[in-house]
Amino acid sequence: MTVRLEHANLCVRDMDATIRFLKTAFPEFKTRFDGMDPRGFRWVHIGTDDSYIALLQSSGEPAKKWVPYTGMPGVNHLAYVVDDAEALRKRMKEAGYRDSSPANNHPYRKRVYFHDPDGNDWEFVEYLTDDPVKRHDYTLPDV
Repeated sequence: MTVRLEHANLCVRDMDATIRFLKTAFPEFKTRFDGMDPRGFRWVHIGTDDSYIALLQSSGEPAKKWVPYTGMPGVNHLAYVVDDAEALRKRMKEAGYRDSSPANNHPYRKRVYFHDPDGNDWEFVEYLTDDPVKRHDYTLPDV
């Protein structure tokens, strides 16, 4: 059985700002769908033919702002494998996005993190080896 994530579904405050963020990170992403959901909220699918992010326009402000990495239930970050983490970092910084990357001392991967306009954290990882044992080694320093 082959398992892969087909899509993630995010509710966002500013649809166009989130689309800009994703297209800056992934210039190859295309808008697959841009329309309205049954309730009349804008709904966009952006990604590739095989994988995408579904974005739904927020209907209002949450009672409490979600803060990742606090130990509360929720998504801390979404992660994508990329070919060139440093090129992505440069693109994102030039576009004005905030780099939230931890130290990168792992010999087999580079990780770059950026916050989107809603404060969601996104990880972009470049693996420096094809060896799965080395790629998934969590005993070596990474942060």
